[in-house]
Amino acid sequence: MLYGFDGKRPFIGKKSYVSETAILIGDVKIGDNCYIGHGAILRGDYGRIEIGDSVVIEEGVIIHAPPDEACTIEERAVIGHGAIIHAKRVGKNAGVGMGAVLSIRSEVGDMAVVAEGTVVKQKQKVKEKTVVAGNPARKIRDIDEKDREFWSYSNRLYMDLAKRYLLVGLKKIEE
Repeated sequence: MLYGFDGKRPFIGKKSYVSETAILIGDVKIGDNCYIGHGAILRGDYGRIEIGDSVVIEEGVIIHAPPDEACTIEERAVIGHGAIIHAKRVGKNAGVGMGAVLSIRSEVGDMAVVAEGTVVKQKQKVKEKTVVAGNPARKIRDIDEKDREFWSYSNRLYMDLAKRYLLVGLKKIEE
């Protein structure tokens, strides 16, 4: 569902899949080749949401930006099921695990990993190529090849699913 608000409306790039059960409000820009899952909510009412190319926003994710600011999710990032994103920036190739919370104006560096259920505090910065976990988020180690492979696989999996959804489509079953 796409909603205009205060003179602004969502923009969806080429070959991006946006579920019909997702809600995009106002100043939301989706790049090319993205996956926006079922039940995701992207509220560009106070601020702006910018999603780069080949980004995965899994089911039930909530994204919002503070008034007159932007929440930017850069190329090839993966945002896991049920995450809450109120961050300033999620870097390129970053992975945010299921149920994680990125609080207001927090930042996640390129190729960083935020583990499942982690809480990144307001204005906290996660350095590039690190893995953080806990509440509040703390560095537990640097990323390794297994991390890169997992998040790259996750991105490819959803990019392929987006292509299939666009090609085949979903068919509502009437009972």
